[in-house]
Amino acid sequence: MSTSHVVSSRPPAREPEGVICRYTLGERVHHWLAALTYIYCLITGLAFWSPYMYWLATLVGGGPTARFWHPWFGLGFTLSIFWMYKMWIGDMRITDADRRWSKAMRYYVENQDEKLPPEGRFNYGQKLFFWLMFYGVILLVISGFGLWFVESIPWSLRWLRYTAVTVHVVAALATIAGFIIHVYMGTAMVRGGFTSIIRGEVTSTWAKTHHRLWYEQVTKGTSSQK
Repeated sequence: MSTSHVVSSRPPAREPEGVICRYTLGERVHHWLAALTYIYCLITGLAFWSPYMYWLATLVGGGPTARFWHPWFGLGFTLSIFWMYKMWIGDMRITDADRRWSKAMRYYVENQDEKLPPEGRFNYGQKLFFWLMFYGVILLVISGFGLWFVESIPWSLRWLRYTAVTVHVVAALATIAGFIIHVYMGTAMVRGGFTSIIRGEVTSTWAKTHHRLWYEQVTKGTSSQK
C-alpha cells in the first residue's frame, strides 16, 4: 500500500519583520516637550493676536492665566528647541543627498516615495522645518522679551515696541505654517512617521523605503552622508 504525501495549503509562516530604533527616549521626550509647549504658545498667542480668537484663552484657564504662562511656556519651548539642536545638529546639516532629494520633492508631495532619491536620517523637508523652528524661536524669544517687559521700553523708543510686535507676529505665523505642514506630513502623508516618535521604532521596510541611506548606515555601518 503506497503512502501519499499531504501538501498543506497554508502559506509558509512569515518571519517577523525586524525593527530599528529611530528615536531614543531622550529624543522623544524633548520632541514632545517642544510640541506641547509650542501648542500652548500657539493657543494663547492666537488668543492675544485677534479678538475673534480670544475664546481660545478659555481653553487654558482664561485671559489673565494665559497672559502669565505664555512667556514661561515660550521659554520652555526655546530650551527644548536648543536641546534638540544639540542632539540633532549632526543630522540636520544640508548634504548633497538633500539637494538631489529637493529636486524630486514633488514625488514626496504626491506620495510616490519609490521615485525619490535615497535620503539620510531626515529628509530635506524635515531639515527645512527644523531650521525654520530653530531660527523662528530665536526671533520669537528676542521679540518676546520686548513684549514681556514692554513697560520698560520708554516711549521715546516706541519704534522698538512696534518692531517687537511685528517680528513676533511674522515669526509666529511662519512657524505656525511650518507646524501645520509638519503635522500633516507626519500623520496623514507618511504612515508610520507619527508612531515612530511615540514608540521610537520603525520597521526595516519603512526605514529602507523612506530613509535608505540612514537604513544602510545603521544596518551595515556605511556612511549615509556622501
